Amino acid sequence: DEMVSKFKLGYSIDKRDDLLKAAVSKGYKEKYLLETGLIGKSEKGEYYDRFRGRVIYPVASISGKIVAFGGRVLRSDKPGGKYVNSPESIIYRKSYELYGLYQAKSAIVKRNKCVLVEGYMDVISMHQKGVENVVASSGTSLTEGQIRLIHRFTDNITVIYDSDAAGIKASLRGIDMILAEGMNVKVLQLPPGDDPDSYSQTHSSTEVEEYLSTHEIDFIKFKINILLEGVGNDPIQRAKVVSDIVKSIAVIPDEIARASYIKECSFTLNFDEKILSNEVAKVRNNILEQEFKKVKAEEAKREYGDDNNDKSDTQQKVEQQV
Repeated sequence: DEMVSKFKLGYSIDKRDDLLKAAVSKGYKEKYLLETGLIGKSEKGEYYDRFRGRVIYPVASISGKIVAFGGRVLRSDKPGGKYVNSPESIIYRKSYELYGLYQAKSAIVKRNKCVLVEGYMDVISMHQKGVENVVASSGTSLTEGQIRLIHRFTDNITVIYDSDAAGIKASLRGIDMILAEGMNVKVLQLPPGDDPDSYSQTHSSTEVEEYLSTHEIDFIKFKINILLEGVGNDPIQRAKVVSDIVKSIAVIPDEIARASYIKECSFTLNFDEKILSNEVAKVRNNILEQEFKKVKAEEAKREYGDDNNDKSDTQQKVEQQV
């Protein structure tokens, strides 16, 4: 009951247009119900409730205003996906929202750490076990906007993964974005078959807290371990791993942190520290050069405009400025 109240959980009645009728009867316009994704429109032009027959997870902005919804089916025979989510609208840009941040922000500040998970139930189940500094990307790839939201409250972030190695490798790019923001990143991998929701449901509050505190490791160490799996002594594959790690270290803005990671990677990978340092410097210089070009291009566009009728001339001026 406490979690239902805390996260304003609900249910959308399993009728075609019950919400539509209720909203219109209270003076809401169909236009806005449609634009915010509360209702949909069929090919025949008929309106229907988008979330009908689903458990509802309201998505709150950082100030606590509800800007979107997620809906989960309860019946396995119901057509459509397991989850339905609000589309982007004038009030909801998913790349700038994190599920649970409104409920978690005080705990994040208090603990000086944010725990990042994937889904709605991961957040709720961990809150239920007393881990309240937790937010979710809601199944989407992590974005710069979301990372900067977290960075407003802490410099430290722990990303929780389940045991799916393929899924982990696919999401490593998001961690590089966190590093580039200058944050300290740790990673925690759950036991095989578990996700944050299932682990929280089957363990006590003390066990959950203890597992989090004793199993999180530095991201660079974690990435090396993940990428080295199955590589063996193949020199080509090991070189690819080194190159990948170099790219991650290069995005870190703090010079001392970069030097520390280079030393650690040199030891772990049995690779010459000076060569690693030179490669990191090359990649970093390239990153800074691309950022400089991007800034200058934007400045030139603002100065000369971007009239479609004179695009080639504008482009030439932009290139000259760069």
